[in-house]
Amino acid sequence: MKPHLLNAKVLVVGDAMLDRYWYGAVERISPEAPVPVVKINKREDRVGGAANVAYNAAVLGAKTSFLSVVGDDDAGRELEALMRKTGIATYLTRDAKLETTVKLRVIGRAQQLIRLDFENTPEHDVLAAQTDTFKRLVAEHDSVLFSDYAKGGLAHVAKMIEIARAAGKPVLIDPKGSSYERYQGATVITPNRHELQQVIGSWSSEDDLRIKAQNLRTALNLETLLFTRSEEGMSLYDAAGDLHVKAAAHEVFDVTGAGDTVIATLASLVASGMSLREAMPHANRAGGIVVGKFGTAAVSFEELFQ
Repeated sequence: MKPHLLNAKVLVVGDAMLDRYWYGAVERISPEAPVPVVKINKREDRVGGAANVAYNAAVLGAKTSFLSVVGDDDAGRELEALMRKTGIATYLTRDAKLETTVKLRVIGRAQQLIRLDFENTPEHDVLAAQTDTFKRLVAEHDSVLFSDYAKGGLAHVAKMIEIARAAGKPVLIDPKGSSYERYQGATVITPNRHELQQVIGSWSSEDDLRIKAQNLRTALNLETLLFTRSEEGMSLYDAAGDLHVKAAAHEVFDVTGAGDTVIATLASLVASGMSLREAMPHANRAGGIVVGKFGTAAVSFEELFQ
């Protein structure tokens, strides 16, 4: 059954980034050091981080809003312009002391040669103002998605989860770090293998994983824990037990942003009225499609439900 996404309203909150790609030809090695010389012939900017999550929800067809903090700089203005072109409603607080996060990738011979990151952390009073805006926006949306890239933009996430749950909204979180206490009370968190191991340690078997995952879910008062497992698919743990789906990728070209696509698909489908158990196979398929594309990409409704 195809969901009705046109009326689904998703609010995405998190760390915004600008993904910058410089493409060029590599024809020689530098005489100054044993590194390739790249003659740049093309430049491209794309939305990244939590902004890419919002982009994925919008491309899928959901009415998407994005709340974040950016710098009062050219990168922040370029990011906002790119998002508005996609029809995303942007609520960006500008911090004069913040440098909008930029990830610059230099591409030569069809591969990434180096990535340069430019970033710092937003001010506390700016984040407090963001929380006030969040209170106003929550009532207008069907699901709330927090995309944590550990850049400081979600310092008040615990309070925002509390506000969203009090309003009866499902809360989906793409987590970061080795401590998940700040995500208590969320509807679902979606860690990948490395992220989950940081929190519960390694596991010796599927039974051991099930026990540790359910213990974490209970300790954090979550309805669901959804574990994304790359080539092994996904596993969902909730009060009813566990559910597993196999990976859907046919050809892996680039895994950049695959987690963004998965959680954006989940949030959009939940906003349309699906349960997480119903939405998981579709999110799994979306992740399988997007890894066949280059860089931070997205999946359309037509691609997902053709």
